Amino acid sequence: MTELRSEPLTIPGAPLGAENPLPFFRDPAISLEIKTRPPFPEAKLAYLGWETAFRVLPYRMQDEYTRQRQALTFRSVVLENEFLKATFLPEVGGRLISLVYKPQQRELLHRNPVFQPANLAIRNAWLSGGIEWNIGQVGHTFATCSPLFAAAIQAADGSPGLRLYEFERCKRLLWQIDFYLPPGFPFLIAYTRVVNPNDAPTSMYWWTNTAVNERPGVRVLSPAAQAIYGVFDVNGAAFGVTEMPHLPSLNGADGTYSLNSTFANEFFFQCDDTPMPWEAALDEKGGGFIEASTSRLKYRKLFCWGTHPGGRHWQEFLAQPGEAYLEIQGGLAPTQVHGLPMPANTTWDWTQIFGYVEAEAERVHGQDWTAAWRTVEQSLHAQVSVAALYDLEASCRQRADHASSVILQSASGWGALEARRRAAAAEAGLPPAFVFPETSLGAEQKKWLALLNEGALPAQEAADLPGEWMVQDEWVQRLEQAPRNWYSLLHLGVMRMERFDEDGAEQAWQESIAQQPSAWAYRNLAILSLRRKDAAQANAYYEKAWQLAAQAGNPPTGLAIEYLEKLAETGQWARGMAVYAGLPPAVQASDRVQILRGRFALALDDLAAVEEVLQREYAIVREGEVTLTDLWFELQTRREAARRGVARQEISRQEMQALYPPPARIDFRSIND
Repeated sequence: MTELRSEPLTIPGAPLGAENPLPFFRDPAISLEIKTRPPFPEAKLAYLGWETAFRVLPYRMQDEYTRQRQALTFRSVVLENEFLKATFLPEVGGRLISLVYKPQQRELLHRNPVFQPANLAIRNAWLSGGIEWNIGQVGHTFATCSPLFAAAIQAADGSPGLRLYEFERCKRLLWQIDFYLPPGFPFLIAYTRVVNPNDAPTSMYWWTNTAVNERPGVRVLSPAAQAIYGVFDVNGAAFGVTEMPHLPSLNGADGTYSLNSTFANEFFFQCDDTPMPWEAALDEKGGGFIEASTSRLKYRKLFCWGTHPGGRHWQEFLAQPGEAYLEIQGGLAPTQVHGLPMPANTTWDWTQIFGYVEAEAERVHGQDWTAAWRTVEQSLHAQVSVAALYDLEASCRQRADHASSVILQSASGWGALEARRRAAAAEAGLPPAFVFPETSLGAEQKKWLALLNEGALPAQEAADLPGEWMVQDEWVQRLEQAPRNWYSLLHLGVMRMERFDEDGAEQAWQESIAQQPSAWAYRNLAILSLRRKDAAQANAYYEKAWQLAAQAGNPPTGLAIEYLEKLAETGQWARGMAVYAGLPPAVQASDRVQILRGRFALALDDLAAVEEVLQREYAIVREGEVTLTDLWFELQTRREAARRGVARQEISRQEMQALYPPPARIDFRSIND
């Protein structure tokens, strides 16, 4: 029998904190230049790097969390039958945090015992563990630390199911995942549908990321003869192609055992011609987690943190000591830096299943790669055949637009606003599955409702935070035609900047300042000046932005960080330390502000202050970031030079690495240098 229920889940965690009010603009490059090493298949060059550069608007950054944990209670949703118990957190991107195989009482996923955000997602905040659903833009998705709508649905047999869904604002996509766990069925079914309801094509991205426990003897398998892997050498980073399972990047070691990687590593299984692609992580006895899908989701990936100190630290940093995981992932494109064009007015769907599998251990871990994965595939097909999986998909597709009247978790009001806008423009309505209640409309959406219904965006006090941003084409057109006040001009400049209309953005922000000076418009002009490589003008604008924000009495941490960063980049060390000294204590305590304080102190030869900065533990440090280890090595080098009575240039970084390895709490390097 299948049961769907909601229940509270309390775990230690660090609250997300407020969102950064400043807009972070799209990379003008749009597409990334990705290098490859021959021989690289011509077919896999198509869309490599296409529209994969940084892009986050209209979303705001989530970057004000700490490592100060407390008891946090989430509203979890549990879907359970005789074989599996699946636990979801709709408030945090709908993450499937636990999947227990009940016959063995075995947790199939890496279940993170804490909620600890870290700087790894598009919007900064991300958490490890479980299964994450990534849509829209390259990277951990916009909604990974935000609520999704969750609704109760019914399977064809009448058993309960769960629907997660939302309106993705960046690409203006609708997406849903319908989960079913039929009575007596040993796999969790996830039917995913993505709808582009617009008259224009867009770039699409999807990767399902699954974390499983990393242990000695665990092998990752997938039905692929070749993989695209990362090349790291003196010529820089690139992609190459290799025959499985031995990776040139590991000097020929077997990459399917993650503990063979001495650095943070990833590679992509190329399962192009497989009707039922899958990936499994099996232990030394041949048992463990498996995921399989219909053919649209044809590629698979292995990611691991590596066995070097930085990699081990990341494992514990994201959870707690003793925790280690690797990720197996499924995606639509050959790698995660391949774009994928999605035509206008198109729907894409696929079905995944998640569960437990056992296969003959001797063959799973044998030298014959093909024999190893084939024995796993045989065990999988014995439980769910290719035909059976496609039958499941057909059944799910028939019910994909059955609306639910029972919403278990509400999310943002942007979907409801989009429904209102489409109705006002006499456009086609949203598919019935996407139920966005009017009650989800909040203060931020009501600003734009005023533009829709009354023809103008209401003004507000310049000292107030600017609120959320909007960059959707249809709203741009309305705002361009509306009466203008300082606030609408601020938003209009953001819209134009995101479209690379720098002159138009500058004009709007200057007009906004002429009506009402604001820290927000000056800050955006500073960013524009940096784009134009005018550092002096950028600093002048940042100074004005900072003065206005400080006068308002509650300067945002994000603005303080940007201002201090620009002072550091231009060598204004004394000014930077003076600005730091005048910050409110809460802003001073920010991770980034403290790291910048360390840089200023080092430049001013205040080594005691540098040491103090290096004593604390930091939450907001990017994967592979070396700022803290650079501070550490420079501090030790100066002290060692003083002890020896020599110039600091006479002491090498390699010598310092051997003599004074950095403490784990500040080591976030992807590879030791």
